[in-house]
Amino acid sequence: MQLDFGLLSMTELRSRPGELLNRVATNGEAFIIERNGRWEACLVPLSVFFPDIAPVRIADELKTLEDHGEAPRTTISDTRELIFRFAHRLSGGGVAEVRVVLPHGYPNTCPRVYADGLREDAPHRWTDGALCLYGVMSGWNPGKHTVYSTLLLTRQWLCRYEAWLRDGQWPQVGDESNVQ
Repeated sequence: MQLDFGLLSMTELRSRPGELLNRVATNGEAFIIERNGRWEACLVPLSVFFPDIAPVRIADELKTLEDHGEAPRTTISDTRELIFRFAHRLSGGGVAEVRVVLPHGYPNTCPRVYADGLREDAPHRWTDGALCLYGVMSGWNPGKHTVYSTLLLTRQWLCRYEAWLRDGQWPQVGDESNVQ
C-alpha cells in the first residue's frame, strides 16, 4: 500500500483531532505532523501495520481489556503482528511476561501465546514454545474468543504449570484441587 502523506501542523491537529483521526481511520489518509517547521511524527491508518485485522476488532479488543482492568503494553513484531504484553505474577513471587501475538488472519487464526521464564521441558507447548491453549486450533472460535479470554486461559495454563513444577504432574482439566 502506497501512502501519500499530507503535511499537518500541530495546531491543526489540536483543533480538529477527532475529524483527522476519522480521516485516517476511515479514509486511509496519512499525515506528517509538523511543529515549529520540523517534522515530528506521523499519523497512519492501522491497516498499514495490520492489513488483515479490522481496526474495529483491535479497538474492541483494547476496550475489553480496559473494561477488565488490564493495561497491556503493545508492540509490533518485525513481521507486522500485533503483540500484547502482560505481566503475570507467579505464586512464588516472580513475574512472567506473557505475550499474546495476533497473527495475520486474526481473528480467523488463533493467537499465539508465549510466557517468559518457563522450563524448556514444560509440557503442553508447541515446538516454537507457544502455549497450547486451543488444541489443534479446533478450540478457537473467532466469534467467541478474544485477547482477554486468551489471557484468562493463559493464566489457567500458568497455574497448571506451577502445579506441575511443584508436583511433577500436569493437572487434568476439571481437577482444580492442586491448582492454586
